[in-house]
Amino acid sequence: MTAIEFFFWFSLAVLIYCYAGYAIILVPLNFLKNIFSRKSKSRDYDLPPVTLVVAAYNEEAILEQKIQNTLQLDYPSELLNVIFITDGSSDNSAELIGRHDFITHLHQSERKGKSAAVKRAMRFVQTPVVIFSDANSMLNPGSIRAIVRHYADEKVGGVAGEKKIMNAGCQSAVGDAEGLYWKYESFLKKQDAAFNSVVGAAGELFSIRTELFYALDDSIILDDFILSMHVCLEGYKIEYEPKAYAMEAPSSSLTEEEKRKVRIAAGAYQAVGYLVKRLNIFKFPLLTLQYFSRRLLRWIACPILIATIFACNISLVIDHQEIIYNYFLFAQAGFYLLALVGWIFISLGWRIGILKIPFYFLFMNICLIKGFFNQVQGRQTVNWEKSLREAIE
Repeated sequence: MTAIEFFFWFSLAVLIYCYAGYAIILVPLNFLKNIFSRKSKSRDYDLPPVTLVVAAYNEEAILEQKIQNTLQLDYPSELLNVIFITDGSSDNSAELIGRHDFITHLHQSERKGKSAAVKRAMRFVQTPVVIFSDANSMLNPGSIRAIVRHYADEKVGGVAGEKKIMNAGCQSAVGDAEGLYWKYESFLKKQDAAFNSVVGAAGELFSIRTELFYALDDSIILDDFILSMHVCLEGYKIEYEPKAYAMEAPSSSLTEEEKRKVRIAAGAYQAVGYLVKRLNIFKFPLLTLQYFSRRLLRWIACPILIATIFACNISLVIDHQEIIYNYFLFAQAGFYLLALVGWIFISLGWRIGILKIPFYFLFMNICLIKGFFNQVQGRQTVNWEKSLREAIE
């Protein structure tokens, strides 16, 4: 085997492992674990007092809907405290929230980013459990009850909810692709939790024990991801609860979705640098394996692997290697051509059906590359311009 052949097959194997192989391995492992592990008896527990923290920046258009959604949560009102933070908002957000006495409203004119806002809000949290949610995410009525039941297990330090993309009535073709991606992510989170722990929660809906809150630096972009990882580094696990879900409208356009993805990618590379000295493989072998497989490979290796596979494949075809390489090159070219067609269609607002798979795969990896350069060049600030989303009634 030549060096080029080795790089081709090695890169292909790692890429497949990252996007499919890891899950294929976990599914049977979790099945066997479920068979041989002793099922714990259901624990009796009293509903604990909880605090819902919502950070909002210029969310006037959606705030009233979020407030009404909060009022519809199926949880005893005497046990539910609600805090909204609108730091830096220049619209009528503060006035809207001020009309509702059940909300503790925090507002200051200076805007320092979400991490700083959440850190300030935590000074007012007196309950043993805190739940974080975004202003543009609507929670199902039973979400809090579904979350808090996990805290009957002392090993659980946090709970990640599910994110769902609302498509009913929306005109944006981006929603189809975005929704498929989050279904895939939800499946992986379910497998991660069954194996060991969810590897990083999303800010749309996640919860932690208040005592485990860690005050992060104000410059942190993905505060929800790093905060949930800190819970794991304290020796606890993050559970996954699909019956607690946050419903969010899709991005209104491909440009808006790209802006959001690039910011997340920049925050991901920042998180890599933050965790490199904190995640000890000898102390946390399973968590490290999950982080490496689920995050590190996808963030850092996959964009490089895609280019490596394609370049090696071209070289092998030119050198007249086995005919199998011709088939591989044809398949790659066809896949990226379909991604390009999907890109054109979705830019025109057309729904793309099965083309959403090659399109979103290529789209995510391009955003990772852009996010990397934004981060290393210092162009991505913690104060970001929020993405516009579809209006859904």
